[in-house]
Amino acid sequence: MDIRQLDRTAVRESVRLVEQAGAQDWDLPTPCGDWTLRQLVAHMAAQHHGFAAAASGGGGDLTAWQPSESGDDPATTYRTAAQAVLDAFARPGVPDRDFTLPEISTTTRFPASVAIGFHFLDYVVHGWDVARTLGVPLHLDKEVTEAALAIALRVPDDESRLTPTAFFRPALPTPPDASPLDRTLTALGRSPA
Repeated sequence: MDIRQLDRTAVRESVRLVEQAGAQDWDLPTPCGDWTLRQLVAHMAAQHHGFAAAASGGGGDLTAWQPSESGDDPATTYRTAAQAVLDAFARPGVPDRDFTLPEISTTTRFPASVAIGFHFLDYVVHGWDVARTLGVPLHLDKEVTEAALAIALRVPDDESRLTPTAFFRPALPTPPDASPLDRTLTALGRSPA
């Protein structure tokens, strides 16, 4: 499966999950740092806007990556942002571009397949964060979770994960019979339990 198709699957699942949140859920804590569901979803929407800008050649503009107020309807705000990135990634020529991703590096540009792979991994993991927060199942098939695992295993597990602004925490032990999703989560420092 092409990385854009994998990404589309993970993003659409994240939209489905976010749309299950009720008014009473937005202040719930999430597995993602000290963020509430509202803060996590605002971050997720901001990342969609940043990656959409990067796909169009404007990723270097840090304002594109900043969370904005989600208003009274965070789910609609999120759905709109998700559609923007899916549309941006689907444009002709995008697979041949290099992306500027200032949150990862201010000096390196990334091939589209690598950049979209970063985005894909983020939405598999953040989709799980939302599902866990709401107590609902995440629906991603084995092909998707195996692809996420392959990317997760390439993320350096070094001292950079110990900084307060690290994207991921140090890897956790993984049971030998763990699913690809659980292995992805533990590789990135999240406990499936």
